Amino acid sequence: MRSVYKLLHSFHYAFQGLSTLVRSERNIQLHLLATVVILLLGWLKGLTYMRWWLLLLAIALVWITEALNTALERLCNKVSTERHPLIKEVKDIGAAAVLIAALFALLTGIIVFFFPLH
Repeated sequence: MRSVYKLLHSFHYAFQGLSTLVRSERNIQLHLLATVVILLLGWLKGLTYMRWWLLLLAIALVWITEALNTALERLCNKVSTERHPLIKEVKDIGAAAVLIAALFALLTGIIVFFFPLH
């Protein structure tokens, strides 16, 4: 019974993190808007299961990288409030991960909405 409580409590922390992310990060708010628009367009277009799978995978990848990048940036800001070249590189690499995921999502959306899948 104790392990079930610990499991449920871990979900509480995860949802708390998601709430913090959405409330405090402008970029994730933009991702939320884009997610809602894309899901609505997909529903209106009547996408196949495969196309939904591709879209959801791309959306999840963007959200995951944005969440990890935010956590990384906050940790870097806690470690040092001064400018440091290594912390700049770490933050830039985190931002690059989000960019890569966002470009993947954009290309996936173009393929899903405008090209046939064979």
